[in-house]
Amino acid sequence: MNALIHTKTGYTRPDASLRPLRSIEYEALARATQKMSATWQGRSSDFPALVQALADNLALWSTLASDVASPGNALPASLRAQLFYLYEFSEVHTRRILDGAGSVEVLIDVNTAVMRGLRGQGVTK
Repeated sequence: MNALIHTKTGYTRPDASLRPLRSIEYEALARATQKMSATWQGRSSDFPALVQALADNLALWSTLASDVASPGNALPASLRAQLFYLYEFSEVHTRRILDGAGSVEVLIDVNTAVMRGLRGQGVTK
C-alpha cells in the first residue's frame, strides 16, 4: 500500500525499514488473523479477548482504508476500491459478531485472501 502502513505497522520490528512493505502488511494481517482465530476458540471463557482481537483487526483495516483512500496511493483505482470495500465489510461483520449473529471465519477468510494477494498467489478456488 504505502509508507503510511509501514509507519503504523512497522514500528514494532527493529528491522522493519529493511523489509518490503508487502511483507510488513502481510505480517500485520497474519497477526490479526491468528489473534482472531485463537480468541474465537476461547470466546466463552474470555469474551473481552475476542473483542480486543476484533478491535485490533478493525483498526488495521481502518489504517488500510485510510491508505487506499489517500490521493497519493499508487495502487490501481479498482484495487483501491476493493480494499476499501473490504474495510467496510469488516466493520459491518465485526458488529454482527459482537451481536452474536456472525463468526470470525468470514473475517479470517478475508484476511487470508488479502495475504495470498500480498504473496502474489491470487485467489484459489
